Amino acid sequence: MPDTKHQTKSSKPRSGDQKTGADAQSDKAPPKAETALEAEPPEIVHTPPIEAMDRYSTKSIDRAANAHLARFTMGITPYGLSSTFFTWWAHLMGAPGKQVQLAEKATRKAMRMGVYAGQLARDPEAPACVEPLPHDHRFEHEGWEQWPYNMIYQNFLLTQQWWYNAACDIDGLSAREEHVVSFITRQMLDMVSPSNFVATNPEVASTTMQEGGMNLVRGAQNAMEDWERAISGKLPVGTEDYMPGRDVATSDGKVVFRNRLLELIQYAPRTDKVKSEPILVVPAWIMKYYILDLSPQNSLVKYLVEQGFTVFMISWRNPTSTDRDMGMDDYFDAVAEAMDAVSAIVPDQKIHGIGYCLGGTLLSAKAAQMARDGDDRLATLTLLATQTDFEEPGELQLFVSESEVAFLENMMWDQGYLDTKQMAGAFQLLRSADLIWSRYIHEYLMGRRQDMFDLMAWNADATRMPYKMHSEYLRKLFLGNELAEGKYRIYGKPVTIGNIDVPIFCLSTTSDHIAPWRSVYKLHLLADTAVTFVLTSGGHNAGIVSEPGHEGRDYQCRTTQGKDIYLSPDAWKEATDSQEGSWWPELVLWLTERSSGETSPPGMGADKAPYKPINDAPGSYVFQR
Repeated sequence: MPDTKHQTKSSKPRSGDQKTGADAQSDKAPPKAETALEAEPPEIVHTPPIEAMDRYSTKSIDRAANAHLARFTMGITPYGLSSTFFTWWAHLMGAPGKQVQLAEKATRKAMRMGVYAGQLARDPEAPACVEPLPHDHRFEHEGWEQWPYNMIYQNFLLTQQWWYNAACDIDGLSAREEHVVSFITRQMLDMVSPSNFVATNPEVASTTMQEGGMNLVRGAQNAMEDWERAISGKLPVGTEDYMPGRDVATSDGKVVFRNRLLELIQYAPRTDKVKSEPILVVPAWIMKYYILDLSPQNSLVKYLVEQGFTVFMISWRNPTSTDRDMGMDDYFDAVAEAMDAVSAIVPDQKIHGIGYCLGGTLLSAKAAQMARDGDDRLATLTLLATQTDFEEPGELQLFVSESEVAFLENMMWDQGYLDTKQMAGAFQLLRSADLIWSRYIHEYLMGRRQDMFDLMAWNADATRMPYKMHSEYLRKLFLGNELAEGKYRIYGKPVTIGNIDVPIFCLSTTSDHIAPWRSVYKLHLLADTAVTFVLTSGGHNAGIVSEPGHEGRDYQCRTTQGKDIYLSPDAWKEATDSQEGSWWPELVLWLTERSSGETSPPGMGADKAPYKPINDAPGSYVFQR
């Protein structure tokens, strides 16, 4: 970290720092007069100027070419994928046994289709020879049971099975390479799925006949409207019904602190007495904070305030190209300044820290640094859908490799940040059947707009990430897994999760594609303190927005002390009872048991700057596009 970097109250001076400016000069003898040779830059002495310029210009050409290419590939590197596919093809060519197996499987599947066709000739209601996967809802319409659509979709599913077999179980390929080939082939097959075309989708064909093609006219109008909104930077249709401060993010509060990276919101109390320790929530900077303060009926912020907690929320600023050089240290400093603000407004009390997604990773590393440096202001640490070990990061690992990171760096170098649309491309591909092709069928082929809802509108209101920060995050935390290995450095010295000595509440969700629960569970291997692990139904976002009364929710909860015998994830799941309902009351009970009592609500902010209330929640940063 540069020596001129601003240090917050919670940041101790680092050993080994070099003095700069006047301080450095005061410790040295007066500089002697420079000769002409000494004044000349070393690189000009040792490197011919024309060679240095040539290296720079060729590197710039590479960066510019890849940056422009990335705009057509949604930020996904074609080089790494090409390399992986060539590796797969070369190993497949060197595996004659595998080739024989695939030929045999192709023959058997062709015979199954032949038998199925014969059964249909005798009985039009003959059972299908292959069923879709449980999460595949493309062929649920009754029209798919009629000829010839039943033959069409059955052939597609058998082809999909064959390609999965072709991608996997090949000697010499790593698990990641197999997953990449399987994933990409599935995406290519999804593009040509019979459900995506008018003639081969019975529901679309029937609707087109009934409406005389007007559904396609409406679909074309929808496509044109979406294209116009996309190029003009507008959010999707329907999001105007979910405006922050009016429809979502409506909890009463004040912005009590603002710096270059964040606004700190303090929410107004709703009870006569509050818990002594306040809560500071650190959301991910890849998203707007108000997923935790959605509509009034499903706002976690509102729920916590109603349970007698003083809640502070970080609202991240949406970076622009001018913020390209902001790194992870800047985000650590911003969290430290937010903690200073909370401590000033609620003095002499410890803080319940809550981190969500990347915000949880940031807060985990910050808590480790605080423990290392003797800062004991944290009372507890709550992590929601947060990974601290990235060895098995789930399906996102398909997009993060050395080739992908270099490709993203070139793209971010050109514009200074990672754009929201470029981030959304990878996330949508993880669930392309639901997020891409299902929408394409309903809105463009059927001509029916899907109903917008609060979580969907929030998901469309994404943020950017600065070039330097995202590069550091991907290389050090994701690829290098430095936090789990005790190698990650904050303020010049390494931190380790094992140093955290406050109780931890760790929540994960069963259907999380971003932070798989078995990966999140690895916190047990890193932490030496008590960990209360909660596994709830739902996905990365929907599982968090799980208010009491939400139908179909259940969770499992178990506390493990630091010296307890380790249970594997599956053993933990088998040994832990399931409970119906929302996990929110479990969090409130856990926080209450680790609070020191109740007191009168603190004032909103402080009487003087820099913690004097600035404006009403949700502030101004949340509106930045």
